[in-house]
Amino acid sequence: MDSAELTKAFGAFFAIMNPFVNLPLFLALTTKFSVVQQRTLAVKVILFSAIMCAVILFAGQQIIGFFGISIDLFRIAGGIVLAHIAWSMLNGQDITSHHGTDGEKEHMADLSGLAFYPITFPMIVGPGTIATLIIYAGHTQGIKEFIYIGGVVAVILAILFVALFFASFFGKVLSDTMRVIMTRLMGMILLAIAVEMIVAGVKAVLPGLA
Repeated sequence: MDSAELTKAFGAFFAIMNPFVNLPLFLALTTKFSVVQQRTLAVKVILFSAIMCAVILFAGQQIIGFFGISIDLFRIAGGIVLAHIAWSMLNGQDITSHHGTDGEKEHMADLSGLAFYPITFPMIVGPGTIATLIIYAGHTQGIKEFIYIGGVVAVILAILFVALFFASFFGKVLSDTMRVIMTRLMGMILLAIAVEMIVAGVKAVLPGLA
């Protein structure tokens, strides 16, 4: 796996787990929390996210294999999911698969497991993140490349931790305009990566089209 592939993987995970998109949501859910409570919650969120990512990286292929789904078919499906999320980001629409439906949002404040739901799942480790993890893990060749992908995810989680841990500070600095610009930019990058996943998956499933 060369530097170009690692950069592409970083771009995909950063776009789908975007700290600049999740930060305002985290702040909205913790409006009445003290700074200490916010930071305690941030630690739990990153811990849960790391555990989920590790489980999916190691067991994701076995799970889809149990249902008789090949990695190439999953790549097509995952690419479509990412394309939908990217399109929503480009158009400034809510991503219900990652941020919850209107009905779910009404009850978020009453949920005892706020750290896990809805912040860890589905905001950070949602369908798009899960699909991307399985796809990249499925196309690694050897333990070295697998470690590289794990390292990329670890870097993204570290950035997320900094953003959430210092949420009270970043909330004052990050303007709505900056957040919108970053969301649109990440949406375009994610859409390009999604299209590549779909094309690669179709070529593998239907080699006659190549």
